Amino acid sequence: MRDTEISDIIDDFELLGDWDQRYQYLVELGERLAPMDPEDKTDANRVIECMSLVHVCARQDSARADRVQYQGDCDTAIIKGVVALLVGLFSGKTPAEIETLDVDALFEGLHLQEHLSPNRHVGVYAIVNKMKRQALALAA
Repeated sequence: MRDTEISDIIDDFELLGDWDQRYQYLVELGERLAPMDPEDKTDANRVIECMSLVHVCARQDSARADRVQYQGDCDTAIIKGVVALLVGLFSGKTPAEIETLDVDALFEGLHLQEHLSPNRHVGVYAIVNKMKRQALALAA
């Protein structure tokens, strides 16, 4: 069973029709991503497996200590859009909720594998894995 939030994201993309529109939407999501604090662009926050320069950073939510907030950035437009999707999906959740998110369902529903090169696909999963590891580290 898919998470409601994941279903909503997939539904939004399905409204767009062709992949040119979906790519443009990803680019727009990336453009709307809040700027990442420059001091968080460290090697520890870098997703090394990505062809693009990607950073993600998890912090304890200041209002709800059991929740995680993310920031992210990328130097390529499409992957920055994917980072924006993931930051939006993962932020505000507990580490346990983040660990159980069915990101495979999200990527399958978006048909990302069919529209990203194999290297980019590996990189996208590396972003997810990094974000999940960061959440678990905060919980420890």
